[in-house]
Amino acid sequence: MRFPRCLLFLCAFSCVAATQRPNIVVIVADDLGYADVSFNPRHPKEVSTPHLDAIAKAGVICRQGYVTGNVCSPTRAGLMTGRYQQRLGLYTGGEAGSGLPMSETIFPQYLKPAGYATAQFGKWHLGPTLEWSPALRGFDEVFGFLGRGAHDYFKLDDPADPIYRGTNAVNETGYLTDRLGEEAASFITRHKERPFFVYLAFNAVHAPLQAPADEIAKFNTGNPDRNTLLAMGKRMDDAVGKVVGALKQAGVWNNTLLFFVSDNGGPLRQSANNAPLQGGKHQDYEGGVRVPFLVCWPVGLKPRECQWPITALDILPTTLAAAGISAPADAKPFDGQNILPVLRGEASPPSRNLFWCSGSQGGWWAVRSGDWKLVSQRGRIELFHLGKDTGEQNDLAKQKPEKVAELTRLHDAWLAEMPNPVNAGAKRWGMPTPEGTSAKKPKRERKKAERRQS
Repeated sequence: MRFPRCLLFLCAFSCVAATQRPNIVVIVADDLGYADVSFNPRHPKEVSTPHLDAIAKAGVICRQGYVTGNVCSPTRAGLMTGRYQQRLGLYTGGEAGSGLPMSETIFPQYLKPAGYATAQFGKWHLGPTLEWSPALRGFDEVFGFLGRGAHDYFKLDDPADPIYRGTNAVNETGYLTDRLGEEAASFITRHKERPFFVYLAFNAVHAPLQAPADEIAKFNTGNPDRNTLLAMGKRMDDAVGKVVGALKQAGVWNNTLLFFVSDNGGPLRQSANNAPLQGGKHQDYEGGVRVPFLVCWPVGLKPRECQWPITALDILPTTLAAAGISAPADAKPFDGQNILPVLRGEASPPSRNLFWCSGSQGGWWAVRSGDWKLVSQRGRIELFHLGKDTGEQNDLAKQKPEKVAELTRLHDAWLAEMPNPVNAGAKRWGMPTPEGTSAKKPKRERKKAERRQS
């Protein structure tokens, strides 16, 4: 469901003077497990994320925060545009990673005309080569990598997989997570006299599993992969602390609207922990699409927990509303909404449904309406009542055929608005392949492609 502009863009809020627009910081973790943050009460004892915990304590913890894809790049396309990525024909990691159309308007293109300095740090994954660079999409400063989903954390001078400053490849040294935090902190310090927008997209804790040896030695879970994953998460938490420290030292922390979100659930094959949720990355169960999600704005939001379903699609319209910026009249409608009233506890969110679909090649689709969620994997249908069964352990599809039919109709109606996948296959598993496109790849080949592209 899409929402009228008049509901998304109200006047600037009374807590922020018209001339004092908030700074905006959007931090995205990569493949972070739902329980691999210590602001989740179900976190394992070996998990400690004190800097994220401090943000959670100062802000709003969104216990039902979602992303729009179960892998990296589709989610980023949705976050950057505030629109379901399927509206662009981007259903899979390979499609979105091949390039977000340059005709799409993203954060800096809304914010720069309002006087914001803009910067992108880290993983892009919305186009593999320079013609897709964020430096060509309104970002004043860029420090990060293109390519696909992964990058070596120590080898920062590889000409085959370069680190870019703007559109220039540079030779760097150090640990990549540290460097991203340092660059973001430097930008904040240098632009503290004007409003700024920072998009900090860590590749941690995405594979390859790499961390400094002394950091790994701090963990002893009995699982070497788990030890390394935790060390990577610890280093990312430290980098987040560096960014928050820079905001405070610059005197702009109180009027900074900060979002923290993971791009999808943690991958189970890498020993991520998504408790109490079922499944993980590459799946539309809650463990694949419900993620750690924080919103902090000291002058604009009181600390609390939000139990309403929200989505990464909401980040862009919420940012614009907080800044008092209206989208151009000819802008494409958002699927996300301004959630500031919800985060403040002033209003319940308008009734809406949430949708997922990875096309016939991915095989997954899902819809959430109220507390009901329908999940399908390659024709297998399951129905869950999340209000009573967050862990999706009790499949009610056979007991509630009328609810299955109702939610299927909702997904059908939503999917009918979407174009076909830009690469190949049908919009959903079981649908006929459109004329002029190739059929899905064999399962083994498809799985290999998913691992490379996510």
